[in-house]
Amino acid sequence: MTNAFAFLRSRLRNLPSLHRRAPLWARLVEVAARVGYGARGFVYLSVGVLTLLAAANLAGDAVGPTGAIAWLAQQPLGRVWLFLLGLGLLAFVQWRMLQAVFDADHEGRTWDGISTRASQFFSGLGYAFLAFSAFSLLVHTPADPEATEIAASHENASRLLNLPAGNWLLTGVGLCILGVGIANIVRAWREDFTAFLACSENLCRRVAPLARAGYMARGFAYLPLAILVVLAGWHAEPSDVTSFGAALETVERQPAGPWILSIAALGFIAFGTFSFIEGRFRRIRPPRELKPLA
Repeated sequence: MTNAFAFLRSRLRNLPSLHRRAPLWARLVEVAARVGYGARGFVYLSVGVLTLLAAANLAGDAVGPTGAIAWLAQQPLGRVWLFLLGLGLLAFVQWRMLQAVFDADHEGRTWDGISTRASQFFSGLGYAFLAFSAFSLLVHTPADPEATEIAASHENASRLLNLPAGNWLLTGVGLCILGVGIANIVRAWREDFTAFLACSENLCRRVAPLARAGYMARGFAYLPLAILVVLAGWHAEPSDVTSFGAALETVERQPAGPWILSIAALGFIAFGTFSFIEGRFRRIRPPRELKPLA
């Protein structure tokens, strides 16, 4: 009889309906994170489609994430989409900060864990800039967003070059961009992208190549921009600094450039698609307490 009661207690304890429900803030964090992955997916899917059309000479120039957001601003109901996209990107930023500062993914304090969390932190800063760009376009949409972005890049490079050892600082920025690109390429080869997905083994096996292709494309896409920024620092010439989209245009002008650009575009589309999959299937585990983990 005792064994029967013990068995019954163990079965009741394992019933999902009897588990203590997660706090409201944790459920809200999960929803926000999933929305954030969807917003990231929308951005990169747009980048991929617009770049693929540019490579086929069916549209304008290749674009980066900020260029895709600027394109969205010029579409019907563009201001509504910008507002929603900005909110989605901010939701992704808060999830990145939870990952980086509060170790939501339980990466720990090992060297690999700290490097992963540092990458998540800087990723969050990048998406915060994208969110800021979306909200800025709500206030003012320039006639030529790409030219405005390039002019802003020139101005920022000039300010940096005017500082003591400014050429070395600008070269360092280029090397940092190069490091981001290489890190994406390495991650494409080494990362187990299904480790955080709550999906069937068959589905996980099917979607993993999307992630690898996406990170590989992102990594290689950063390299032309990194080289241009390094050369700008080396020559102390701010006009060499350009935008992400303009750097892709430089690639297109090379031999076999349209084919290379098309492959990169397909990689962006794969990355955007995988972001949507993460929004649906990723295991979101908000930290139990908001205590920074050093």
